[in-house]
Amino acid sequence: MTFPDESLRLPSAAIPDGCQDWTTARAAGWSAALPPRWTFLRVRRSVAAGLATLVLCVGALVAMAGGLWPFVAAGFAVYVLWVLARPELVWVGAPLLLLALAVEASAKSWALTGFGVVVVLGSWAVVAVRLRARGEQLERAVAAAGGVAVPVPGAEAPVRRGRLLFAMGFVVLALGVLTGSTAGRWGSAEDQEGAWVVTVFLAGLGVTALASAWLGRQRAGALRGAPVPVLRVLVRDDAQGGTEVYAADDLAAERPLFTVDLTSFDEDDDEGYRDEDGDDPAGGDGDDELRRVLLGLDDDTLGPVREAVLYGAPFDGAEVLVVSADEDPEQPPLTEWSAGPVRPLSPDAGRRRVARYREHAADSIQLELQGRELAEQRAATGKVRWWRAGWLDWLATVLVVLWCLWPVRNWFDDPDLATWKLVSLPVYGLLGAVVVPMRLAWRVTADRSGIWISGLRRPQHVPWDDLRFVRRRSLELRIDWQDGVWSVSAPRWGRLQRRLGLTHPYDALAAELTAMRLDAELRPTGESDAAQQGRPLWPLTAVLAAVWVVVLVAAR
Repeated sequence: MTFPDESLRLPSAAIPDGCQDWTTARAAGWSAALPPRWTFLRVRRSVAAGLATLVLCVGALVAMAGGLWPFVAAGFAVYVLWVLARPELVWVGAPLLLLALAVEASAKSWALTGFGVVVVLGSWAVVAVRLRARGEQLERAVAAAGGVAVPVPGAEAPVRRGRLLFAMGFVVLALGVLTGSTAGRWGSAEDQEGAWVVTVFLAGLGVTALASAWLGRQRAGALRGAPVPVLRVLVRDDAQGGTEVYAADDLAAERPLFTVDLTSFDEDDDEGYRDEDGDDPAGGDGDDELRRVLLGLDDDTLGPVREAVLYGAPFDGAEVLVVSADEDPEQPPLTEWSAGPVRPLSPDAGRRRVARYREHAADSIQLELQGRELAEQRAATGKVRWWRAGWLDWLATVLVVLWCLWPVRNWFDDPDLATWKLVSLPVYGLLGAVVVPMRLAWRVTADRSGIWISGLRRPQHVPWDDLRFVRRRSLELRIDWQDGVWSVSAPRWGRLQRRLGLTHPYDALAAELTAMRLDAELRPTGESDAAQQGRPLWPLTAVLAAVWVVVLVAAR
């Protein structure tokens, strides 16, 4: 990772007349209008979905214990998702949830109902603060533009924003309707109540997707309908496929103002831009281009800092258009529409984000040096190099198995086991019988011809020329090659490892194997035999599957 002090220049012809720089001083005023952190301004979508799922599980348990209606239990889960990720819907969700709590207040615990009312009203107030701040952000962004407003490039193109979300919303909503229509056919009253919990939750998710698609489409259409403010900024692609926007004079990219997902063809699917004859104007192979894009999204490195023009006043949830310099100086500027809402960063959050980049860059450089040094030592012997599952993989497997078996343990004691549970038990065990050996007994071997990766039927051979990358990201070790991908995961404690000076086994493997991939002289010169390449894993799978079948027969 590099942090350049010079950005890629945008041709002057791509900059509208009178377009002003969004300087650090002006951007500071915009950032000052952001709502406080306790308004959940920057909660990740994955965190929001995880918390909503947790609330659903807890709410379902409370509902089955007689504490809440299943509608309210699932409604709270959807409401949490709206508070964190789609605050515009809270204005509708909060009154509905309060009405439901009021209806059942006489039949349920007053303490539980009162707690629910406090939670709804408190979160409603939090969302009000967040939404109110949007108006101030908009005003300050317009003021920074100095009254300059121009039509967006490509305003005549059809609006495709939200197409994927519309499709997903209708599918999930249909699943919810299907579940609700068959709820009466479930065996016990407990199963029927659980079916209604799932029904309301799926319906809520479907409505969320449809509302998000409609809001994104409306804002994208409004961006094209009239001249909009323009500002000169700097942009950079982050390591997750999004785009960071910086002040025009922040050449060292020290403080990102906000992030936004951009697409060059203004749609949520993978059709791409085609000319009137349906051909790819770039003239390249579609599969190769898609593979290149996906590979870039999986790269941990940051893109270069590029000059850009921002069309549209940014605020929390806004839609924008960005015209930026291409990484290739010979190519014309990139015109990209937002594929998701603007997500502001507070000053502290932006600096922490850059600090993490620098910390990760330092760790990557150190691991690269360690991996090359170790590969050089091994290359001197010419011996075959191999890695296999260790205690971290075994620990992770045990934890996952225990977590999966926890909800199943009581099923064996239920004399009136529901049909769907009877069907799920064999499938549950067979899936585990396939996954567990892959985690417990994986093996990666490097020899002169390439690498061998253990598999269910036989080891998979990957020639060196087909190997794309080997990378550890978060808890996952991932190996990607021309025709496939392989991954495993294990616990990782980054701060503790850094403090103790320890190297995670996945980091060591990725660094050494990457050094071999990049430098042919560091690869082993010997050929591996069948024992070194790893044994097929299907025998262990067969044993585990047989054990599971015996357990099921004995339990019934």
